[in-house]
Amino acid sequence: MTSIVIAAHNEESVIGSCLDALLADPKVDQSEIIVAANGCTDNTAALARARGVRVIEVRQASKPAALNAGDGATDEFPRIYLDADIVVPSGGISAINEALQASSDADGSVPLAAVPGRRLITRGRPWTVRAYFAINERLPVFRAGLFGRGMIGLSAEGRARFDQFPEMVADDLFLDSLFAPGERVLVAGVETVVETPLTTGALLNRLVRVRRGNAAMRAAGAAGRIPPSVRSADRWSWLTDVVVPHPWLAPAAVVYVVLTTVAATWAQLGSRDDLTWRRDNSTRDSSRVSGGAS
Repeated sequence: MTSIVIAAHNEESVIGSCLDALLADPKVDQSEIIVAANGCTDNTAALARARGVRVIEVRQASKPAALNAGDGATDEFPRIYLDADIVVPSGGISAINEALQASSDADGSVPLAAVPGRRLITRGRPWTVRAYFAINERLPVFRAGLFGRGMIGLSAEGRARFDQFPEMVADDLFLDSLFAPGERVLVAGVETVVETPLTTGALLNRLVRVRRGNAAMRAAGAAGRIPPSVRSADRWSWLTDVVVPHPWLAPAAVVYVVLTTVAATWAQLGSRDDLTWRRDNSTRDSSRVSGGAS
């Protein structure tokens, strides 16, 4: 039986769509769905319970605490970690499961981690946001990494790589650090739709949060508190891997560099240890309004 763990903090505007998509998929009938509602002051938990899924309430508003609580409530595998604002397409759960059980023709090994493809929604966003993601979506790291998709599947062997999620916000970078390229697989037949921020300010807030979380994760790796193989940042990938082969993207790259530089400066002004959820709320009220076009 598959277990699906959803960490949710004040997600009443999106949790219904997330769960309804899962429950409408006939191949998810045998899955155990767990919503770890953490620090919620809205109707997230009630909406999840009304749909008949298991709900665990965590007092602290902390994604790692929620993920650990969800993990502690199930022994089933494969284990899928799903963000509350992601609508999994029909057949997506079973495709991830099958990928985690399919051996490679090369050496007979079985992947330990599996992720879907991602499609970024940029329609209706300001030109600065569209320019940023014109570069971001072409970076090789997002084709090979386990992050930025809102959905990660692990086999039992893959989950055995660690005890608990560390008390840090970059949970997907942490999982990415645990698996070598040959131990992970991108399931090309599954695609999650990821809403980009609706404003430049919201994008900057997201970039600051991500940079602080990633910096804290790398510092913990260097100090030996977590596996030391945390992926290093390639500061010039936007140029060598995107602009050089696609020179017409040079104007967008200027915007990309300015925004990432501003975010890096702001990130240094705050604490890396702040575990408070600072997600992009701009897409919560308007989520799915774009209708899936980019």
